[in-house]
Amino acid sequence: MDAKIVLLPGDGIGPEVVAEAEKVLNAIASTFGHSFDMPRFPMGGNAIDSHGDPLPDETLEACLASNAVLLGAVGGPKWDDPNAKTRPEAGLLRIRKEMKLFANLRPIRTYSALLASSPLRPEIVEGVDILFFRELTGGIYFGPSGRREGENGEEAFSEMVYSTSEVERIVRLAAAAAQNRKGKLTSVDKANVLEVSRLWRQTATKVVNEEFSDLKFDHVLVDAMAMHLISRPGDFDVVVTGNLFGDILTDEGSMITGSMGMLPSASIGSDGPGLYEPIHGSAPDIAGQGIANPLATILASAMLLRHSLNLEEEASLIEKAVDDVLAAGHRTKDLARGGASLSTTEMGAQVLAALNQA
Repeated sequence: MDAKIVLLPGDGIGPEVVAEAEKVLNAIASTFGHSFDMPRFPMGGNAIDSHGDPLPDETLEACLASNAVLLGAVGGPKWDDPNAKTRPEAGLLRIRKEMKLFANLRPIRTYSALLASSPLRPEIVEGVDILFFRELTGGIYFGPSGRREGENGEEAFSEMVYSTSEVERIVRLAAAAAQNRKGKLTSVDKANVLEVSRLWRQTATKVVNEEFSDLKFDHVLVDAMAMHLISRPGDFDVVVTGNLFGDILTDEGSMITGSMGMLPSASIGSDGPGLYEPIHGSAPDIAGQGIANPLATILASAMLLRHSLNLEEEASLIEKAVDDVLAAGHRTKDLARGGASLSTTEMGAQVLAALNQA
C-alpha cells in the first residue's frame, strides 16, 4: 500500500513521541512492503510562532489530502494568555471541524503487567476493556457563546446544542462497534436535568431499538457514570456520550490504566482521513528531557493503520509488541514507580525489537 500520513508533532513532548511512532510505522512499512510518505507540518503553539495561526492553511490542506494524520500534542504555558488573539487549542477545534471528524474513539484498556500502576485495586481494574465514543463536533464546545452585561455584572454563556442527526450518527457508529465486541452499549447523558440530554436519550433509544435490537443497551447519568468508572469499570464495553461528558469521563478513565501515557485515540468521520493522537497533553514540564512515554502515540499509530488504512494485521502486530514490551518489564518513568526506567527513545527501541521478533 502507498499512503500519505501527515505528521503534526506539535508542542512539548509531541515531537519526541511522534518520532518514535514514525520509526514504528517505517518498520511496519518495511516488513509488509508498504510505502508511507510521512511529511511534517506545523500545528499548535509552534505554528502560532511561525505563522501566527495554530492551524496554517498549508497544514490543513495537507491533512485533507492525506490518508491519515498523526498528531503529537499542542499547547503550553507560552501560549496560555487568555487574552491572546488565538491559542493552540483553537487549531484542534478547527481541524476536527474542517476534517468533519465527529467521532472520537478512546479505548480504556488495562494491561496485566501494569495492574500495580493503577490507583485502583488490581481486582477492580483487571480485564477492563472499554471503548468510548465521544461526539466531537457538537455540544457546548461548538454552541453559541459569548459575554454580555447582566443585572449583577458581566455574564458569560456557552450553549449546549445537539440535533437528532448528530446524535444518530455517533450512536450508530458506537452500536456497530458494540456488535463486533461484547454486544453491550451504554449511553451517558444528564437527562434528569438537561433538555439536550433528553433529546439525546430519546434519539439514542430510537436508533438502537430500530437498528440494533440485538444489543444489550442501557442509559447512565453522567454523575453516576463517573462513580461507576471507579467502582466497577469492568462492567462496561462500549460507551457513547456527548462532547463535554466524553471529554471528562475519558480523562477519568485514563487513570484506570495507571498513566495517560498508555492511551491512544482516534477521531474519525463518515469518510476521508482520520486524526490519531495520544490523549495526554504536551507535558511542557518534561519536554526535552527524553523521559516521555511514547507508547500511547505508538498505539495511536496502530489505530491509524486499523481505521484509516484497513491494515488489521499490522495494527495487531504493533499492539502485541507493546504488550510484549510491558510483559518483559520495560517501563518509562511514568510507569516505573521509582524503579529503573527507560528513556523515550529506549522504549521506542524496545517496541521495534519486539516487532522484529514477531
